[in-house]
Amino acid sequence: MPFLGQDWRSPGQSWVKTGGGWKKTSNEEKNNNVSDESYCKVEKECFKENLLLTINYDMAAKKRKKDLINNNSKVPYFHREKWIYVHKGSTKERHGYCTLGEAFNRLDFCSAIKDTRRFNYIVRLLELIAKSQLPSLSGVAQKNYMNILERVVQKVLDDQQNVRPIKELLQSLYMSLCSLVQDMGKSVLVGNINIWVHRMENILQWQQQLDNIQINRPVSCGMNLTDLPASLQLNIMQCLSDGRDLVSLGQVCSDLGTLTEDRLLWKSLCQYHFTDRQIRKRLIMSDKGGLEWKNMYFKLCRCYPHREQYSDTLHVCTHCHILFWKDTNHPCTANNPESCTISISPQEFINLFKF
Repeated sequence: MPFLGQDWRSPGQSWVKTGGGWKKTSNEEKNNNVSDESYCKVEKECFKENLLLTINYDMAAKKRKKDLINNNSKVPYFHREKWIYVHKGSTKERHGYCTLGEAFNRLDFCSAIKDTRRFNYIVRLLELIAKSQLPSLSGVAQKNYMNILERVVQKVLDDQQNVRPIKELLQSLYMSLCSLVQDMGKSVLVGNINIWVHRMENILQWQQQLDNIQINRPVSCGMNLTDLPASLQLNIMQCLSDGRDLVSLGQVCSDLGTLTEDRLLWKSLCQYHFTDRQIRKRLIMSDKGGLEWKNMYFKLCRCYPHREQYSDTLHVCTHCHILFWKDTNHPCTANNPESCTISISPQEFINLFKF
């Protein structure tokens, strides 16, 4: 059996390819070539090793950077389109189902909280989600929910307005999380239990910040509310839709306290929020034979829900089944898109995703 060397052309000998063809090398040239080849081989191995280390380092650095962004990012992710299809079944044209988490991610809630007309609508929607829909939210929807909630709290701290509704929202969210984490167990919520515990700590911190808020009185540059005639003060009070605001206003001074006890003022509040049938069921007579409209109002509030009224709401198109904000465009194919648009309340928004 012949001996096979390094080259198939000549057993035991080395050949080098040159411009004139293949040439046999001598022992010295062979040793030099072998040393050069071994040196190049070592260099190649070192280069490959350094390259792998660099790639691994870059991948590790990118992973750490990505984790840092995911954990500390305060900017929620939203799609460019500010509308979403709302359909409860699959068709040949559209497959799959629309979820609450998907709608929560696609709609422009981040910009909506900056609009005064939509602020109360968003707060009510966040409160309804906190009470009943937390387990149905995906991980991304949870992160967007908490980021938007943090922006809402920061807006209240900066503007010093709407403090009480945000306190009620945080209280409802904290109570819901306590019941889900402690009573039902950690498997109910999507995500690590430690993440939810950290979010509960943030909620407690936000509540403390709202409790410590100090409202700065603006510099007086003209006429105050107490300087107006009593009739104008009553007209301004009639624009308030919450009886608790009237009570707080009456605690400012004795003159305003006297005006806030006006029977017609509380009567209009009762008739605005509740039906005649509800009012007749909860009649409270005074010692003088009249109706105690103020006491009736708070009693009715404990028994029936308030009437909700918002300056701007989400709308749904009955023709193309698209959910959108009114001032944003959506691809509607109807001849008269405005006739197909219906305003929906926060509870109706939640009901759209209950299958």
